[in-house]
Amino acid sequence: MKNIKVIGVPEHFNLPWHLAVDEGAFEERGINVEWEDIPEGTGRMCQMLRDNETDLAVILTEGIIKDISAGNPSKIIQVYVESPLYWGIHVSTHSPYRLLPELEGKTAAISRYGSGSHLMAYINASEEGWHHQHLKFKVVNNIEGAVEALSAGEADYFMWEHFTTKPLVDKGIFRRISDCPTPWPCFVIAASEKGLSENAGALKHVLQVLNVFTEEFKNIPSIDRMLANRYGQKLDDIREWLSITRWSQKQIAPMTVKTVQDELMRLNMIENRNPHELFVTNL
Repeated sequence: MKNIKVIGVPEHFNLPWHLAVDEGAFEERGINVEWEDIPEGTGRMCQMLRDNETDLAVILTEGIIKDISAGNPSKIIQVYVESPLYWGIHVSTHSPYRLLPELEGKTAAISRYGSGSHLMAYINASEEGWHHQHLKFKVVNNIEGAVEALSAGEADYFMWEHFTTKPLVDKGIFRRISDCPTPWPCFVIAASEKGLSENAGALKHVLQVLNVFTEEFKNIPSIDRMLANRYGQKLDDIREWLSITRWSQKQIAPMTVKTVQDELMRLNMIENRNPHELFVTNL
């Protein structure tokens, strides 16, 4: 049995992985998939890929492209979710801020530098016409840290996936004042250098199994109720999320890699545009 470690955020997007593990679909190919939740998000997963602490990561597209540009030897092997990610922009329920323009120059809570919450703060600022040099950050590690920071007034707003944070909005802990969708497919699957060199054949089988589950995911009976129960979401919210989410079984397109790099360069987050081949490999 070949052991393959996979990491990702503990969110509803990744249920196809858990269903495949629970049903023994990987084991039928002689593969033991070990899944680990990484609540700290993209920045932490990039570091784990660099350190060869995992074979695969289900990771934000812009985050891994930025980190590969900065020397991470990992490669994208497939798009996982084709649709954009809707980043909710949240403040504490007791915050005086109610309109997005009021957040210019205020402190954003981020999980860590290089994370999706960090990069999207720049993208949101760019879309709103804010000066990037006015951005301020407070590292909070995860959602729980963001709740503490916003409640204590140590940060003013927090960007995180719309539906993941919806229960906190429903409970009156956060107030969402806007959304900022990514202008590209939101999640890709990246393989570490060690994973590719030692387990390329097994990784190909992992993708084949996973793609069967993502292709049929929306057709699973009562999948909406399963998601709502497992992730503590309202059924209507899950149904809305399912309606706008599209999984992929294909490699990332060269134009998408270029678009992400163009945006990162415009935001002064990378220095050079690199060729498509630096970022991808096909199994």
